[in-house]
Amino acid sequence: MPKNILVIDDEAAVRKSFVLALEDTDYHVDLAESGFKGVEMIGRQNYQLIFLDLKMPGLNGVETLRKIRGIDAAVPVYIITAFYGEYLDELKGLADEGIEFQVLRKPIGSDQILTLTKIVLDQDTGVEWT
Repeated sequence: MPKNILVIDDEAAVRKSFVLALEDTDYHVDLAESGFKGVEMIGRQNYQLIFLDLKMPGLNGVETLRKIRGIDAAVPVYIITAFYGEYLDELKGLADEGIEFQVLRKPIGSDQILTLTKIVLDQDTGVEWT
């Protein structure tokens, strides 16, 4: 059974980069162009991994993450952003509330996307950590 990944980002090019990075895998990738759409999709489908943009119009990544955690407290969420500094206080607030997430800085390359996804979802990448 394929593992489901959701990419929530308002930039079409970013969403496409995730599709291209993961196209030759057994993962199923869904795309949402807004926080609202992503939350709606999470309400209908179980995801094993979510990549979330931070700076989006409407529902930003911080607000979206709060809503995600109201639906699924355990799914790994990786916030992908070039605007970490602008949201630092809000991200600290999430962490203080016990809301779990990871932050990766844009730009993120195809190799990074694929490696991170395999580490999170498969736990067996063939990579030896020393």
